[in-house]
Amino acid sequence: MSILKPFRGLRPPVNLVKQLASRPYDVLNSDEARVEADGNPYSLLHVTKAEIDLPKGIDEHSQEVYDKVVENFASFRQKGWLVQDNEEKLYIYAQTMDGRTQYGIVGCTHIDDYFNNHIKKHELTRKDKEEDRMIHVRITNANVEPVFFSYPAHPEVDALVTAIVHNEAPIYDFVSDDGFGHHFWVINDTKVIKRLVELFEKEIPSLYVADGHHRTAAAALVGLEKRKNKPGFTGKEEFNYFMSVLFPDNQLKIIDYNRLVKDLNGQDATSFIEKLVNVFDVEKKGKEIYKPSKLHNFSMYLGGEWYSLTAKPGTYDDSDPIGVLDVTILSNLILDPVLDIKDLRTSKRIDFVGGIRGLGELSKRVDNGDNKAAFALYPVSMKQLINIADSGNIMPPKTTWFEPKLRSGLVVHLLD
Repeated sequence: MSILKPFRGLRPPVNLVKQLASRPYDVLNSDEARVEADGNPYSLLHVTKAEIDLPKGIDEHSQEVYDKVVENFASFRQKGWLVQDNEEKLYIYAQTMDGRTQYGIVGCTHIDDYFNNHIKKHELTRKDKEEDRMIHVRITNANVEPVFFSYPAHPEVDALVTAIVHNEAPIYDFVSDDGFGHHFWVINDTKVIKRLVELFEKEIPSLYVADGHHRTAAAALVGLEKRKNKPGFTGKEEFNYFMSVLFPDNQLKIIDYNRLVKDLNGQDATSFIEKLVNVFDVEKKGKEIYKPSKLHNFSMYLGGEWYSLTAKPGTYDDSDPIGVLDVTILSNLILDPVLDIKDLRTSKRIDFVGGIRGLGELSKRVDNGDNKAAFALYPVSMKQLINIADSGNIMPPKTTWFEPKLRSGLVVHLLD
């Protein structure tokens, strides 16, 4: 069963929250972060991407940047931009996008659940990215940014959350510059907190990493390090826990994660399409954007035209939870055999674009000459994600894109 624990969160004053809350560190590069935080000293990007306060071009993994992280985080606290709650709380964080709202419980999850696979993963992590986030956790002694988890929807958990959001005004309530709504409640009723902890412990069998595999791994590994440095640890110390936002699976929506290819592996467009008709029903759609309509239907942009590609029966394995994924079908039928793109993690001939940018971004990047073709995919479902995680399988790289992203800075968890 799943461990959920309240904690004494560090939170911004109401009048600063919109300016302080920022997008996650990994959805912005350094140049984009500089622009986004320009003229805003309150932005948490000064902590999560502190290179923006140093000369342009500096290595974001340099000691100078890490020193700036420590300096800025201490400054935020000293100036009262982040203030710690007096008592342990759970929180509710809701996000609104396109008229749809999802409600997450903010609390701490346990590193033992991560290592015992009660927290289930669907992606591999890279050691270099883990280490970067581990350094950030070590030097701040905090989970500055939360991880994004899901859990099997539970009616009593839903009822407890609904009662709070319907009967109490949120502490924070704002619309970010991207148009997404962010709403945040502090759960003050100790009986409700106790009951939520009990429900997760007794009735929620597993948690699922939705977004933030590297942050999750880093938080768990730093907790393990701290255990080794504390003989006689009990497992109850604060460093055994890391901050998570937990959403019921039936409220989450995964959007498409699309592909761009730099070249056609020496082929012209005509011969390339001739190879596709062996395994796809190919239909030219013309200049107007075509969006995939169902699983195993893809859209392709090539030579200024959109195409519908539907994988023919028998070209994929319905019984294989990985083989039936559209990202796998695309790799097995096009990227590998026709374009000779073998490893999506390392190939320089492929790029990835989250569906939040729209399919117009794909045609733009082909039309400007940077890429030769683009492929849009139908989104993976939460059911597929959970089935893969439960079976111990790993999704191919860049399969899921969750939106909206969690804003960082609404609450921070200290490890002591």
